Amino acid sequence: MPHSLILNLLPQSPIPTQFLSGRHLHALFLNLVSSVDRNLGDYLHEAKSDKAFTLSPLQIQHRGDTASPILQWQHHKPIPQSTPCWWRISLLDDTLFSQLTHLWLNLNPEQPWHLGPADLQITSILGTPQKGMPGCWANALSYKQLYDQASACDRALNFAFYTPTAFRQSKYDCALPTRELVCNSLIKRWNQYSGIEFPKTLVEYIFPSFFDIHTELVADSRSKFIGCVGGMNFRIMGQVDSETIQQINALADFALYSGVGRKTTMGMGMVRRINS
Repeated sequence: MPHSLILNLLPQSPIPTQFLSGRHLHALFLNLVSSVDRNLGDYLHEAKSDKAFTLSPLQIQHRGDTASPILQWQHHKPIPQSTPCWWRISLLDDTLFSQLTHLWLNLNPEQPWHLGPADLQITSILGTPQKGMPGCWANALSYKQLYDQASACDRALNFAFYTPTAFRQSKYDCALPTRELVCNSLIKRWNQYSGIEFPKTLVEYIFPSFFDIHTELVADSRSKFIGCVGGMNFRIMGQVDSETIQQINALADFALYSGVGRKTTMGMGMVRRINS
């Protein structure tokens, strides 16, 4: 059962920019996990691929936030003390969520969590949809529900790439979200965690119909990453049976939880379906 959780955070001191990178947030998540299960934290740290979670960059919560098509993935100024922030964690595996139940149910708002030299207070956790941002990123459905609720007739697949997204091809990254790269990324994660096998041939029915994307560079002291952000629409074309259409729509809805492409555990590849 995939979960998309929003952690509302309040820094007790300024957060320097160098500690707002994806790898520092990745380390913070592992510390949260290790606080309730040291062995699980060590396992997730050592896993080289196919990690059953994704993370967002840390977001400053502005008053009157709406669903902007782009999230902030780099900060050029420290986040001041007492600035309300939010952070999305998605979990793709039921086992992982259940192993962290103690963390969600016994959260102590007085306990600080460390991001570099800054202490963070977790003020609340959202697990179901809420009106406006960031609550629209929170949700939880079983894989069977995702499939059963998916449309068997909707042929429009409209995606927003909220943080830079790229895909590994051979030894190199590709920032162009082709139908093969997007669909195969979703199918791989769906088949790994859902227990409901989808055929790889689904991509044959999907064709790009509109795109408004551009590339962005993400850089820290260790590396540079080029990915795309913006909107990309696909359509299901040709004579396609209702079961296949439903499978494709389930994959599109699943993108909220799984993201696509590389470095989803470090804030990249945040993608979701949007209404046409």
